[in-house]
Amino acid sequence: MGERFEVSRRGFLTGASTAAALVALEGCTGSTSGGGAGVSGSTMEDVPTSVPRLAGQRPDPSQAAGTNLIPEIQHIVVVMQENHSYDSYFGMLGRGDGFTLDDQGKPTATNADADGNEVRAFHMANTCQAHTVTQNWNSTHLQWNNGAMDGFVRTSKAAGMGYWDGTDIPFYYGLAQAFPVCDRWFASCMGQTYPNRRFLFCGSALGSINTIGQTDLPAPKNGTIVEALNRNGISWRDYNHPFPSLLLFASVFQANIDKCPPIETFFTDAAAGKLPSVCFVESDGTTTSEEDPQDISMGEAFTARVVNAVMHGPNWAKTVLVFCYDEHGGYYDHVAPPTAVPPDDIAPILTVHPGEHLTGLPALLPGDYARYGFRVPAVVVSPYARPDHVSHVVRDQTSILSLIEHAFNLPALTNRDGAADNLLECLDHSSPPAFLMPPNLPAPKNTTGLPLCTPGQPGPIPNPQG
Repeated sequence: MGERFEVSRRGFLTGASTAAALVALEGCTGSTSGGGAGVSGSTMEDVPTSVPRLAGQRPDPSQAAGTNLIPEIQHIVVVMQENHSYDSYFGMLGRGDGFTLDDQGKPTATNADADGNEVRAFHMANTCQAHTVTQNWNSTHLQWNNGAMDGFVRTSKAAGMGYWDGTDIPFYYGLAQAFPVCDRWFASCMGQTYPNRRFLFCGSALGSINTIGQTDLPAPKNGTIVEALNRNGISWRDYNHPFPSLLLFASVFQANIDKCPPIETFFTDAAAGKLPSVCFVESDGTTTSEEDPQDISMGEAFTARVVNAVMHGPNWAKTVLVFCYDEHGGYYDHVAPPTAVPPDDIAPILTVHPGEHLTGLPALLPGDYARYGFRVPAVVVSPYARPDHVSHVVRDQTSILSLIEHAFNLPALTNRDGAADNLLECLDHSSPPAFLMPPNLPAPKNTTGLPLCTPGQPGPIPNPQG
């Protein structure tokens, strides 16, 4: 989430085809007539994987909204953790587009500080993090540097070049080795947690760029995904501890408090085979989200518990679980974010708020929502997942919206989720499900329930070298 996570997040929550083709079609909308959550005779083979839609258009206009177009998918589980780039976690995975290695098997990637002294990508000494990494609007744009990807040390200091590997996060490595890993999954925008999580729920940042202020945003023109689910009688829950992301939409949260139960309810529902059609499963933002300066092993243990509860529960046979991160957290990645379909006509609100850290600059840098943020780790977990598959399809958080919309024939909320790939490329419907019997995955590094190191004390960090 970024600077002063514990203050800004908790304080806020408790207080409150091509882009050109899409633009050319602006103003066209599909029918949005209602309908019950019926089940058609369709299969995954019948559902297009990447046909662009505009806001308001359903995947299958010939069938009512709420129709289950893909009977193999009855449950979609979303686990979105905090603030890590693809390279910082999966750069050493050995599959997917990770680090380039030298003849000693060490990454060759470097970034320089303001004086030109370089820091080479290095293995973090433990699973705790420094509190120097930053991914606010200015820092992210400076890290990107028009595609040079060379500003990480200048903004996040040397810690921005740190990474972890399978010795630190063995469950994540096992998960990404067994199931499809997506090495072109980008954050939805070059902003912090709040704008990226708004993309997850409504397909737009609504003008937000940070986690400070910006509470007077416009309402989503076409509402949120949970409102679309409500309209069509499709069950959902936002399981959380202690605050759900749905609080970013205060009125929607107030109208759906009963659908935002505590996290332990998720494990009860999973064991009983009572998972809703769509569920968001959220970690504790202060201990298990993997936000700096936390011990990431605590977050890995949380995710492992969630994934194992799903894989070994009665609903597994017809479930897709999407595991990803909201944004990169200020950590290095070598792949420059490509352009993206603008979600709507709402521009970023480039206003400095009290307490906002601007990386030494006097004002906010220009930018828009027509480019993704940096890559994040992402894995698609399902009985129908393609074995030994690495997906290179460009995606962002709105691919989750697209999956939900294609599963239940819901209209796109914005042009961004309408253009987003729906993740079905990661699933194989042509043969019996490869993972109907769940694989044996490594245990998480931390099985103690307590930090393995002191948060904020990551051990030795290399000094920049001239």
